[in-house]
Amino acid sequence: MSTIDINTIAPRPHVAITCKAAVAWGAGESLVMEQVEVSPPQAMEIRIQVVSTSLCRSDFTAWQSHAIFPRIFGHEASGIVESVGQGVTEFKEGDHVLTVFTGECMQCRQCTSGKSNVCEVLGLERRGVMHSDQKTRFSINGKPIYHYCAVSSFSEYTVVHSGCAVKVSPLAPLEKICLLSCGVAAGLGAAWNVADICKGSTVVIFGLGTLGLSVAQGAKLRGASRIIGVDTNPEKGEIAKAFGITEFLDPNDSNEPIQQVIKRITGGGADYSFECIGDTGMITTALQSCCDGWGLTVTLGVPKEKPEVTAHYGLFLTGRTLKGSLFGGWKPKSDLPSLVEKYMKKEIQIDEFITHNIPFEDINTAFNLMREGRCLRCVIHMPK
Repeated sequence: MSTIDINTIAPRPHVAITCKAAVAWGAGESLVMEQVEVSPPQAMEIRIQVVSTSLCRSDFTAWQSHAIFPRIFGHEASGIVESVGQGVTEFKEGDHVLTVFTGECMQCRQCTSGKSNVCEVLGLERRGVMHSDQKTRFSINGKPIYHYCAVSSFSEYTVVHSGCAVKVSPLAPLEKICLLSCGVAAGLGAAWNVADICKGSTVVIFGLGTLGLSVAQGAKLRGASRIIGVDTNPEKGEIAKAFGITEFLDPNDSNEPIQQVIKRITGGGADYSFECIGDTGMITTALQSCCDGWGLTVTLGVPKEKPEVTAHYGLFLTGRTLKGSLFGGWKPKSDLPSLVEKYMKKEIQIDEFITHNIPFEDINTAFNLMREGRCLRCVIHMPK
C-alpha cells in the first residue's frame, strides 16, 4: 500500500480546516463520522495529515470507560506535517512523522536525567486538552471535542505539540511503522530497556496481544532460552510461535494456579515476568511466577478498573523486583528513529502484527474485532 504523495498537500498554516473524524459521543457507543473543525497549530504545535493509525488496547479501554466525551480517540499513528505553528523549527511541511502519546521536551529534569522517559512537560495527558493552553483544537459547531493522549489520530487531520511527534525517514512505509508509536515499541523496550533481558534466561509473559508478543520478540532477540506465553485464548498459542514464544500455557487447562505451574516447570520460577493484560490482580501472579533472589516483574498493561496493586511483602523480601514500564523506557524523539531503522533493515518484525487493514469509514469494525479478540493490530487507512 502506497503512502500519500506529499506534493498533493496544500499547506494551510493559519486557518482552520474541516475534515472527517470518528467521534466517540459516549462510553462504549459506536464512533460516528462527523465533520469537525481543526484549528491551526498554535506556538510549538504542528498540524498533521494522518496517513495511517491503528487501534490500541488503551484506546479501547478508555472508550469503554466513563472518560471525557465527546472525544476523538487514537494515538498510534503516522502522518505528514501539513503546517507548523510559531517557533517550530524541527519540522516543516511535508515531513513524515510518528505521533507519540508521551512527549520529550529535552529540557526538563526527567528528559535530561538519562534515567527516565517520563517528561515533566509533555508526559501523559489525561484531561483531553492540549498541553500548552488547556484547550482543544477540535470542535463541531463551536462545541469542543476533546483529545485523547495528546494525539487524537482517528481524524483526517490532528494537531499535536511538536514534542509529541518524531520525524522519520520518508522511505519508511507509514502504513506499517505507525505501530512503533506505541504497542510494538513499548513491548520491545520493556524487554530491552526496562528488564534488560539476559541471554539464556527464562521469561514468562502474561497476555499475548501486540504488547506481549512484542515483549516476546524482544526476549527472543536478546537470546532468552525459554519464553513462556500465558493467555486464555487458545488460538494465541500458534500465533505466538512466530514471535518467539517457546511454550504456551492456558490457565484454564490446569487445576493448579498458573503461578505454581510456572514455578514447577521452571524449577523455581522465571528470571523475568511481564504483565501485559492490564489486570492489577495479575501483577501478583506475575510476581509469584518469578524466582527468589533476582526475579523481575515488569507491568505494562493499562487497567480499566481496580488500579491499586497489592502483594505480600514477603515476595519482595526474598529479592523480587516490580517495575513499571511507560512506552518501554524509550525517549521518543531520541530513540524511535533507530527503531524505524531496525525495521527497515528487517531486524525487527512489524508487518506480522497487522492482522487487518481497514478503511477509515469502517473504523467500528476494528473495535468489534478487538472486543471479540480476533485481531492483533487493525491498521486504519485514511482516504487519499
